[in-house]
Amino acid sequence: MFSYFARSLSFFAVLAVVLIAGLTSVQASPYNHSAAKQAILIDFETGMILFEKNADEKMPTSSMSKVMTMYAVFEALRDGRITLDATLPVSEKAWRKGGSKMFVEVGKRVAVEDLIRGVIIQSGNDATIVLAEGLSGTEDSFADLLNTTAQRLGMDDSHFMNASGWPDPNHYSTARDLAKLAKALIVNFPEYYHYYSEKEFTYNNIKQRNRNPLIYRDMGADGIKTGHTEVGGYGLMASGERDGRRVLLVVNGLEDEKARAQEGARLLEWGLKGFENLTLFQSGETVEVADVAMGKQETVPMVLEDDLLVTLPVTLKNDLDVSVSYKTPLVAPVQAGDEVGTLTVKIPRGETLEIPLVAGDDVPEIGLFKKIFVKLKYLI
Repeated sequence: MFSYFARSLSFFAVLAVVLIAGLTSVQASPYNHSAAKQAILIDFETGMILFEKNADEKMPTSSMSKVMTMYAVFEALRDGRITLDATLPVSEKAWRKGGSKMFVEVGKRVAVEDLIRGVIIQSGNDATIVLAEGLSGTEDSFADLLNTTAQRLGMDDSHFMNASGWPDPNHYSTARDLAKLAKALIVNFPEYYHYYSEKEFTYNNIKQRNRNPLIYRDMGADGIKTGHTEVGGYGLMASGERDGRRVLLVVNGLEDEKARAQEGARLLEWGLKGFENLTLFQSGETVEVADVAMGKQETVPMVLEDDLLVTLPVTLKNDLDVSVSYKTPLVAPVQAGDEVGTLTVKIPRGETLEIPLVAGDDVPEIGLFKKIFVKLKYLI
C-alpha cells in the first residue's frame, strides 16, 4: 500500500545541509595542508570544520593556556568577585617567575585591568600568577578551577597544571579544545575581547608589543594568543572577521616565529575568503510536500525545525547532492512536529548527512465511513 519515495532537489539548497551537523570537515582545496603538527580551522557561526590536522592530538599549549586563565578571570569579573580597578598583590613567586614577563614588582599591588593587558598583550607569566593567587589563593588551586571550567566548556582532552602554560607533562590540550575555548571566549565575553587586538602595552616604563603577528596585517584578524615551548613548537590561536563572518584558527608545532606568522595568515585568509555563509532554509519553510492518506488534507509540508545557516565552500558549491525521502503516503493523523522524512546530503569527498524533516501542520484523520471508502479504493 505504501511506497518509499525519494526526490532529488535541483536547488542550490543542495548546499544547505553541508553544515547542519556543524562537524563536517570539508577539505577540497589546494590549501588543505599545513606545516603545523596540529591544526583546526572553524567557521565561527555554523561550527563547520574547514580544515583539521591531528586536531584531537594532545599537545603542550604553552602561552595559549593563558586564554584559559583569562576566561576564568572574565568569569570572576562577570560574577562580581573582582573588578577591573581592584588591585592584587605581587608575591615573590610571581616576581621570580621566568619566561615572558610583565615586570611586576614584588610587594606592589597591580590593577586587575593592567594585569589583564599584561597577560594578553605582554604574555606575562608573572601576571598570570598574580591573577591566579588573587582569585584562588594559590596557583595550584587556580589550576583546579581551570580544569573545572574546561570540563564545563566540553574541553574533555585538556588538563591544566598552572596558569601560564609553563611546561609540564600533565599540562596539555588539543587544537579542537582550544577552538572550543576561543569560541566560548568571544561568545560569552565580547565586552573584554577588545584586549586581544591591542597592539602594545606599557607597564613599569617598559613597552611591549602584542606577539600575535596577524593583528598587524590588514586581513581582519583581531586575536587571540601565541605560544611557544621547546617541546610543543610555535603555536597560535587566532580569530578574524570579514564582512560579518568570523573564523577561528588553532595551529601548533611550527618550527619558528616566521613559519607561525606565514601559516597562520595563510590558513586564516583561506578560511575567510574560501567560504561563505547563507541562510538556505528558515524555520518552518517547506522543503518538500508529502502525500497523506486517510487525512482531512491530502498533503503536509515537510520542514526543518530550525533556521539553516550554512557555510558553503566556494569550490564545491556546484558539486553537492541532496534528496528528500519518506514513506508515501503518510497516514493520518499527523501532528505538527512529527518526524516524517529525511533530508540526505552527499558531500563530495566528504560525509553523507541525514537530517530529520518534520511535519509543518496537523493533518487530522477522516471519519470512519470515509476511511472505509478510501480503503476500498486502495483495494480496488
